[in-house]
Amino acid sequence: MNDLNKVLIVDNEPFIVEELTEFLESHGIECVSCVDSTEAINLFHDDESIGLVLSDYRMPEINGIELIRLLGRTKSRDRLFESILFTGDADKEDVIDALRAGISDYYQKPLDLQALLTGVKRLQGAVRQRAAAQKLGAIGERLKEMSDSLQELQQGVETLSGSHPSAEPEPVAGRMSVTDLPGCAKLSPRQIEVAELLAQGLTNYQISCELGISENTVKLYVSQVLRATNMHNRTLLALALGGRR
Repeated sequence: MNDLNKVLIVDNEPFIVEELTEFLESHGIECVSCVDSTEAINLFHDDESIGLVLSDYRMPEINGIELIRLLGRTKSRDRLFESILFTGDADKEDVIDALRAGISDYYQKPLDLQALLTGVKRLQGAVRQRAAAQKLGAIGERLKEMSDSLQELQQGVETLSGSHPSAEPEPVAGRMSVTDLPGCAKLSPRQIEVAELLAQGLTNYQISCELGISENTVKLYVSQVLRATNMHNRTLLALALGGRR
């Protein structure tokens, strides 16, 4: 598994690209940069160590939201990355559209470089954690396959020897999942993550730390989740998800 340590910077203004690249690299962050969306697509697919994409919103031909959405559609199935959008004159609907496209976080121009640096490091950590969890999940799936194979082999031996395998215990019902809620089909994977953390009683700040996104972004996700699931507040959502045993 690669380190997902590189940051791809995309902005059609060369001065901004140069400034951001110089600033992030001065803090030990390896960057790949360009001033064209088409070139950004090629760079992203050619280098799988890119784990974070920083893109301007207003760009000719392909804007930042379309670019991130396109990268998400064309990447390999198991590839992970996070994204940050820069906005200068975007309104709330633009930001909501960005979040729906899978963009992890957003920052207003002119950029606060120190705040951006904190966000970049947070998202780099988040994507590495996701990659580690993905690797563990793959190992778990492999172990389950091996366990199932051993059980089948054992059942075959018991059948040949004339013995009968013991009855399996009745499955125990688990907690209600977000996907069981009305309106869940409208939720993106990131919104489902937020809903699950809400169900655990986490605050917006705790969720922002857990997912590596800003607290303002979490607030937008929370409002979208509540609206989609027709819940009046986060307490009702938590009760709904924790009430079935």
